Amino acid sequence: MLRREVPIFLAMFVGWFMVGEFFVPKAEVIGTEVQQFAVILTSFAAVLGAANVARINLLRISRRNRDWQYAYLLLAGLAVMIILGTALPVIRLIFGVEGDWNVGALRWHGVTSGSVFERIYDRMYVPLQATMFALLAFYIASAAFRSFRIRTLEASLLAIAAIIVMIGRVPLGNSIWVGIPEVTDWIMLVPQLAAKRAILIGAALGAISTGLKILLGIERNYLGSD
Repeated sequence: MLRREVPIFLAMFVGWFMVGEFFVPKAEVIGTEVQQFAVILTSFAAVLGAANVARINLLRISRRNRDWQYAYLLLAGLAVMIILGTALPVIRLIFGVEGDWNVGALRWHGVTSGSVFERIYDRMYVPLQATMFALLAFYIASAAFRSFRIRTLEASLLAIAAIIVMIGRVPLGNSIWVGIPEVTDWIMLVPQLAAKRAILIGAALGAISTGLKILLGIERNYLGSD
């Protein structure tokens, strides 16, 4: 019983307190402390997330699942970044080590500019991320081409607008017609923005209703299946 009632009580108490903070100025100091405590809990959640990633990939290796070889690379990268960015600075702090551990112009501890951590991040992770987003653009374009079925007037307008925007966002569009970037900007700033704001308003109303259900103890999906 306590496994369900105590989390529900804490969620309701903290939630109503943070709502009341906006109406009671004297509670702002306590609200700031509560938010800092939430940041601390989030950091612990990040540690648990990293441990869960390691556990899942170790299971993939032990069971020889599909593409299990790549799990070695993921675990190696995870270990290297944790050692460089967290373990070495903590060791220096505990033992009071002064000075930098440098090899040439590179520093082997910390995450600031000039560190090995920053060099690996900028020269390995960032290019890989850019490559993934570049490939994702082609997948989105091909998926849009396959999914468009011009059977109604609304589908026709959607397809025409999508084609104009895609052409207007590349240099080829300006070569085809000088005015197509202006048409693209109008589509993005007028009809697209209006629809986007309507969706955001609906999402905000949904978030408010879900928040009220949590504050009233009606919504309990965050407790899991137990």
